[in-house]
Amino acid sequence: MARNKFNVDEELEAEFDMTHLKRIMVFVKPYQKSIYITLFVILLANVATMLGPYLTKVVIDTAIPQKDMTLLAWLGVAFVASVIVTGLCMWYRIGAITRIGQDILKDMRFSIFEHLQKLPFAYFDSRPHGKILIRVVNYINTLSDLLSNGLINLISDILSVVVTLAFMFAIDVKMTLYSLILIPVLFVIVMVIKNAQRRAYQQLSNKQSNLNAYIHESIAGIKVTQSFSRETENHEIFTEVSDAYRESWMKAVKIQFLLWPGVQNIAVITTCLIYFVGIKGLGVEVSTGTLVAFVGYVGNFWNPVINIGNFYNSLITATAYLERIFETMDVEPDIIDAPNARQMPTIKGNVRFDNVYFRYEEGKNILKGISFDVKAGESIALVGPTGAGKTTVINLLSRFYDINEGEISVDGENIAEVKLRSLREQMGVMLQDTFIFSGTILENIRYGKLDATEEEVIAAAKVVRAHDFISALKDGYHAEVKERGSTLSAGQRQLISFARALLADPKILILDEATSSIDTQTEMLLQEGLEKLLEGRTSFIIAHRLSTIKNSSRIFYIDNGRIQESGSHDELMAKKGYYYQLYQSQFDMLQAL
Repeated sequence: MARNKFNVDEELEAEFDMTHLKRIMVFVKPYQKSIYITLFVILLANVATMLGPYLTKVVIDTAIPQKDMTLLAWLGVAFVASVIVTGLCMWYRIGAITRIGQDILKDMRFSIFEHLQKLPFAYFDSRPHGKILIRVVNYINTLSDLLSNGLINLISDILSVVVTLAFMFAIDVKMTLYSLILIPVLFVIVMVIKNAQRRAYQQLSNKQSNLNAYIHESIAGIKVTQSFSRETENHEIFTEVSDAYRESWMKAVKIQFLLWPGVQNIAVITTCLIYFVGIKGLGVEVSTGTLVAFVGYVGNFWNPVINIGNFYNSLITATAYLERIFETMDVEPDIIDAPNARQMPTIKGNVRFDNVYFRYEEGKNILKGISFDVKAGESIALVGPTGAGKTTVINLLSRFYDINEGEISVDGENIAEVKLRSLREQMGVMLQDTFIFSGTILENIRYGKLDATEEEVIAAAKVVRAHDFISALKDGYHAEVKERGSTLSAGQRQLISFARALLADPKILILDEATSSIDTQTEMLLQEGLEKLLEGRTSFIIAHRLSTIKNSSRIFYIDNGRIQESGSHDELMAKKGYYYQLYQSQFDMLQAL
């Protein structure tokens, strides 16, 4: 799929509209009380700030001409008080806005992360993980200024404009109208710039996503890179991707910064116009104090207008990222609980596939009418050529995908009609690519049963033969392992995974090539532990190493989406069919070694 490449720009599946802003308000709503308090403080600061030019007017027009020292002193006290009130309010505003904005960002990040946990495997298979990661981290962080300062500052600036206009109209209506004469010019500038700016930031988000995807891919594959001496080629690719990001960034910033000088120039021209009108008259007669006050008010008027323009800039920029964020949050999970889903009762372990068909999206059927019954406690081995459908069988049983036709039931309960969590909590899945989380070995084994004691963890590790190598480590069970268990061998990671599965005590256990990375000597030691692990529970085992499945209750040979034959090891060997040929070819290969 084209979108699953780092050098292919993502296409938006849904364009930005005003509902995106409404969705932001959903995250803002829990903090309404704090926002209202902050807005009151901002309003108080605006009123205190607007007093300055008015007090200056009174000083020039009244106190100084009348040589009224008492009035001048009181005006001085009032001016100092207004400055102090403004300073205190601004101090509160900065702290409150930052706190509210970061809380909103935290909620948004949690919301998208929580949603990602519910998305199907197909979503993660169809796009680079770096392009998913950037939406949770970088794109959310890009909204920081918008949410930490933008929304509240926008309201603050609107209040400031309203309060300023109120003072201006109260002093002189005609001068106020002259002050607003260039507003239409500003509107035209904004309309011309906004579309180009949004397109530029959409392109920037694409290039940023591509860069992040390539970095993530390069780090994940660093061992392969160094093994094949691909550093020079990778450097050239990185340079190309990075240059594309830089060019998009420069283009976007150039367009963004067109608005600020436009507004700034209009503000300066308006100030000049006020001086010109005040001095020449032009149908307006104002005192010196009024003219000085109006110059101050014009500054107080256009400064928030400039800020509103900057907010608009930020909003247009943010739309490019909001589109990506909400696009991810709008992806509907394929695997969800049915409307009337019920809790899965305690599983005994009876499993039934009844004429099951399955295909990926619009492709051909992977499974073609598979049917079988498994009794509680049986161990079922799935063998067959690559791509035959073995892993698909266990993925459907875990309900990682939904079937197209037929029915899968556990203890007579249709798994499509029970709550997903209640089903998976009673199942254990061990994959060939064992995932070890950063943390201690103890925490990794305890992952499936958080309330397990250390003694229970050690007991599980002893059963699966992991205790000896863990004890040999410097800090034993409290030894720290790196991300993905990079400091452990593949076999050690799988033994830890075995211990994790045993400790969780699942009723149905699935092993998908779970012993493939264990050496022959360790495998011999593990066989006894594996028997203990399988004891008393239904298990499905996929293994190419046939020596590990000889003791299974039944073996299903799967090919071309169907079960071609089934039976015990001895039965299938006597039958001399597909399984016999597979076993003999593997035996002959081992003999040749």
